[in-house]
Amino acid sequence: MKIPCEIIVWSVLPMIRREMASELVLNHGMAQAEVARRFEVTDAAVSQYLKRKRGGGPEFDEDDEDYVAFMRCLKESARRIAENGSDPAVEMCGLCGAFKRMGLLDKVYMSQTGSLPPRDLCGLPGRIR
Repeated sequence: MKIPCEIIVWSVLPMIRREMASELVLNHGMAQAEVARRFEVTDAAVSQYLKRKRGGGPEFDEDDEDYVAFMRCLKESARRIAENGSDPAVEMCGLCGAFKRMGLLDKVYMSQTGSLPPRDLCGLPGRIR
């Protein structure tokens, strides 16, 4: 049995880090070394995120409304990190919660296991969207 948290740790968080690193470097002009320092990873890890060699994870249709809304949240989190010095750990936790609330974890869990995740774990809402 796969628990939702396993999917988050192995799939979702690396994807969030990849997208966040890309947003910070490409759209906010932050140096790769600075992103690495703030994420507490190596410069090489950030380079791999940018080249999409690391942080692979769930793929979503670009037209998926939930995914589009999630990416807006991610871009806002990146802005807070770049402009206000927000803590990346706080932002990542918030994005993980948004990923669950928006029904995206349900979609990933269903694609990987063929069933919905248990409803009483990880603060998941009571239904799939």
